[in-house]
Amino acid sequence: MKARQNPVVAAAAQPSAPKRPLAEFASRRRRLASMVYEGLLLLGVLALTFLVPYLILGAAFELTPPGWFAWLHIFVVLGVYFVWYWRRHGQTLAMQTWRLRLVDADSGRSLGLGRCWLRYALAWPSLLLCGVGLLWALVDRDRQFLHDRLAGSCVVLLPGPNK
Repeated sequence: MKARQNPVVAAAAQPSAPKRPLAEFASRRRRLASMVYEGLLLLGVLALTFLVPYLILGAAFELTPPGWFAWLHIFVVLGVYFVWYWRRHGQTLAMQTWRLRLVDADSGRSLGLGRCWLRYALAWPSLLLCGVGLLWALVDRDRQFLHDRLAGSCVVLLPGPNK
């Protein structure tokens, strides 16, 4: 059986492009562990940007925003967190810990702003529909989640520190 070339370095296969090593796709286990850690970090992000303002609004002004506004607020706050980190470093804090990086599936470069927002928006149904987008990685040829496949992104493993 012939090994499939990694799409992250497809551009490097062209004769004019300099040779570079193949990037390794991140394992499902490593990505899931990163997601659990990310969940813990997001508790702090939401406490600061969601809970505190709502406590102040309730205590100081006796104001309670409607439920749909609260969900919109969470969606936007988390979106800004993820997109800012993906655009700036290609990694969130949890991804840095687990040596993961989000890249364009075709070129291996950082994602543009629109693609970051697309990936973020696609991740919500991927998670909320009983994790069907995560289960997709069990049948995907590159072990990528459904939202990565649809957004044209992939998560790769960065090399470890030299010993």
